[in-house]
Amino acid sequence: MSLTKARLPALLKISSEKNTISCLKKDNKRLNQKLLQLQALLEEKDAQLGLSNRSMGAANSSFQSSGIDGENLRPSSSSEDICAPATSYLGRIPQSEECAAAEPTKFASARVESSSRQDSYSASSLHASSGGVDDTAQKLYGSHFDENGREMLREEEFPEVSVEFQETFLGHTSPITRCRFSASGNNIASASVDGTVRIWTYDSSIPASRNATIYCGAEIMSLDWECKSDRLLLIGTADGGIKAWNVDAKRVVCDLNTTDAFPSVLDLKCSPVEPIFVSAASSRRLGSNSIDSLGYASLTVWNMKTWKAMTVLPLGEDPPAITSLCFNHNGKILAASATDGMIHMFDMSAGLQITGWPAHDSAISSLLFGPDETSIFSLGSDGKIFEWSLQNQGRVLWSKTSSWFSEPQTSKYCRHEMALDASGRQLLATSGSVRAPIYQVQGHSNGFKTLPHSAAITTVDWHPSLPIFLTGSADNSVRVTSIL
Repeated sequence: MSLTKARLPALLKISSEKNTISCLKKDNKRLNQKLLQLQALLEEKDAQLGLSNRSMGAANSSFQSSGIDGENLRPSSSSEDICAPATSYLGRIPQSEECAAAEPTKFASARVESSSRQDSYSASSLHASSGGVDDTAQKLYGSHFDENGREMLREEEFPEVSVEFQETFLGHTSPITRCRFSASGNNIASASVDGTVRIWTYDSSIPASRNATIYCGAEIMSLDWECKSDRLLLIGTADGGIKAWNVDAKRVVCDLNTTDAFPSVLDLKCSPVEPIFVSAASSRRLGSNSIDSLGYASLTVWNMKTWKAMTVLPLGEDPPAITSLCFNHNGKILAASATDGMIHMFDMSAGLQITGWPAHDSAISSLLFGPDETSIFSLGSDGKIFEWSLQNQGRVLWSKTSSWFSEPQTSKYCRHEMALDASGRQLLATSGSVRAPIYQVQGHSNGFKTLPHSAAITTVDWHPSLPIFLTGSADNSVRVTSIL
C-alpha cells in the first residue's frame, strides 16, 4: 500500500506563508535595530578613544616643554583618529567638467523603534580617566559657563533623540560640504570637497530616475534648489563657478562665473516667488581657517530666464564677506550675514539696503528667518545662536551657546550652519563632535543629540514638512533621520 503526502488546502497554505513572512520581517527588524545600536556604540567608543588619544598627546607636548618626559603617558598602541580634521581629505580629483549618470544608490539602512539609551562609558568618565591633563576634553565634555557665569549643559547631558528610522548614504568619497532637501523633500542633493554633487532619494517609493553624479572640478561651497519645483539645482564652487543643473534633462543648463576678484561662491538663494537668485561671492586672503581666509563681498542678483546678472546689491566700500543668505516668504526681503558680525536687510524691489545691525562679536556663519518671519536666527562662528526680533530691532528673543560642540580644528575646513524644522521649534546645528545638537527653541527642555557619525558634522538640513533631517559628515556619509 503506497502512502501519498497530503496536500495542504490553498487557503491554509497562504495563511502559513503569511505567518512565516511576518515572523521573518519581525526578526529582520529586530536584527536591524540591534545592528544600528551596535554600530552607534562602536562609533561613539572610537570617537571617545580618539579624543582621549588627542588629550594624551597634548599632555605629552606640555610635559616635554616643561622638561618632563611624557613617554609613559603615550598609549601602547596607536589608533586611527576618528575625529581628525578633514585636511587629509582635501584635494581635487581630475574629472571632466560635466558628467552625470543614473546609478544605484549606496545605502546602509536600519529602522529602529526608539533609541534613548545612555552609554555606560560616558564622556565624563573618559575625562576623569584622562587625569585632567589637557583642557581639550574639558572644552568638549566638561562643565562650561556662559558670559554670565551660568553653567551650560555638557554634550552627554543631552538625551539622545528618539529615532523612527535612519538611512546612511555612502556614495561620496570625501567629506561632505553641503546637503539639501529639494522643495518637496523628495530629492536630496549632497556635495563634497572633491567637487562632486550627488542627487538621490531615501524613499524607495520615489523613482530613482533623477539620481545622478555631477562633477564640477572644484570644491562645492553652496547648493540651493529652485523653490517652485524640484527641477533645478544651483551649485556654487570655490573657483567662481555657478552651475544650474536640470534634474529631468540630467544636464547643466547654464554655467555662469563670478568675476575673478570674487572666486568663492559662499551661498546661493533662489527667490520663492520671482525667477531670480542671489549669489554671495567673496575674494580671498590668507587666513588660519575658512572664515579668516574670506576677503570682500559681492552680492549679485541673477535672472533665471536669461541667466544674466541683473544688478549688484550695495554693501559699501570694501565690505566684509557675506556668508549666508535667506529670503522671506514673498521674496521681497533678503537677509545677509557677514564676517564682521553684521546682519543686513535688503528691499529686493528697490535693490537697496533698508536696515542692519551688529549681531555678533564674531563672524556669522548661518542665517535663517523664523517660521512666522517676526524673527531671524543667526549662528556665530563662536557657537553663539541668537533669535532676533524683527519688530523690535536689536532685541534678543532666545539664545544658546553651542561652542562646546565645536573643535577649533574643524572651523579650518567647514563653515558651521544650522537648520530649522517646519514648525520652527527645533534647531539643528553642525558640530565638531560626532553628534549634532537639536535645540528646543523657546521650549522647556534644552534639546537632544543626534545618533553619532564617526567624524564631525559638517552640514545639516530639515525636511520642508516632515520630522526628518539630514546630517553630512567629514566621514564622507550623509544620514537621513526620521524622529518620533
